[in-house]
Amino acid sequence: MPTPSTPFTSGPPAEPLPADDPELMELDLRGLRSRWSATAARSPMTAAAMTGADLRAQRQGVPGERLMEHAGAAVAAAAQALARDTDRWGRGPIVILCGPGNNGGDGLVAARRLAAAGARVVVALIAAEARPTTADAARNWDRIVRDERITIVHAAVGREVALLGNGIEKAAIVVDALLGTGVQGPLREPIRSAVELVIRARASMVPVLAVDTPTAVDLTSGDPSDPAVRADLTITFHRPKTGLQTRNGKALAGRVLVAPIGIPPEADRG
Repeated sequence: MPTPSTPFTSGPPAEPLPADDPELMELDLRGLRSRWSATAARSPMTAAAMTGADLRAQRQGVPGERLMEHAGAAVAAAAQALARDTDRWGRGPIVILCGPGNNGGDGLVAARRLAAAGARVVVALIAAEARPTTADAARNWDRIVRDERITIVHAAVGREVALLGNGIEKAAIVVDALLGTGVQGPLREPIRSAVELVIRARASMVPVLAVDTPTAVDLTSGDPSDPAVRADLTITFHRPKTGLQTRNGKALAGRVLVAPIGIPPEADRG
């Protein structure tokens, strides 16, 4: 039975998965693209196919928490590389806007790893709830609230998001880990205000990194939410996504990295 890190093709051994890669945080964007080139070369998939592969991987014994750890490690590496490549590393905090679900959970893992790398990190939970609503994200929330290196903010309503935005132009980068795919039409508060904050940050020349997809660009169709994040860099996982290859998707995602997270090939075969 193949292990979760089994490569999709024969040939040289696969590079280590992000959470197990000791060199990952040393790579620039070019290096990350090269590191994950085999993953980016896989055939694209829809949002539903990704959801199915994730669930099947967990049924096959890959813990969801481990998938999140690999995804968050990849986000941290991409965030550091983006900050360094734009000469902003160490010039301000990395602001990570986290929604209440697993997309936000990836951001929480990234926060922990970026803090360990020496970054100033601000995590904002953008949700009516006082903590994330999915089990894996909640476990990672419990880990970072005990981390004195990370500044934590909870913004439950639009007014609190607006206060968070004071001085956003001083951020090194902003990470959009608000929502994944599947949201249609106008966004609700406080997510709407958070997206408007990201838009304002980018207008102030702060680079934006989107996790999986810019909030909430559909990973199947590329259709955007209202309003929509426009990212400088998007990191998505396991395989390219059809929605990020459409005209709208390309325009909103910016450059795209595709990172492996340990979903085995068998999980793609529904």
